[in-house]
Amino acid sequence: MVEVAGPWLARALADGSYRHWLALDGSGRVAGGGGVLLGPWPANPRDPCTERAVILNVYTEPEFRKRGIARQVMVTILKWLKQRGFRGVNLHASAEGRPLYEELGFEATNEMRLRFDGPKQL
Repeated sequence: MVEVAGPWLARALADGSYRHWLALDGSGRVAGGGGVLLGPWPANPRDPCTERAVILNVYTEPEFRKRGIARQVMVTILKWLKQRGFRGVNLHASAEGRPLYEELGFEATNEMRLRFDGPKQL
């Protein structure tokens, strides 16, 4: 994964299509973080924005959990997106993260997924 993700991440950070926030403890150690992937998207009558944002990689180190770190990372990301004029954002929630996202106002959608390596293939 590192061989594939490393070059992608370097490019995405350099061109601004991926932004990431880190939460540090008092000694500068990373306690958690989260990121946003920005990509082109066609505008529509209900949303004139020509970019789409997807929140990714929200994570808190186990020893720092239940201290509000993920919430603060998410609030920071959401404020940044609103300041940039985004009218919404998507994410894929883990079972552990779902309660936080719901508290922040996220709602389940009608998104569907097809895995090309799954039991039903084309």
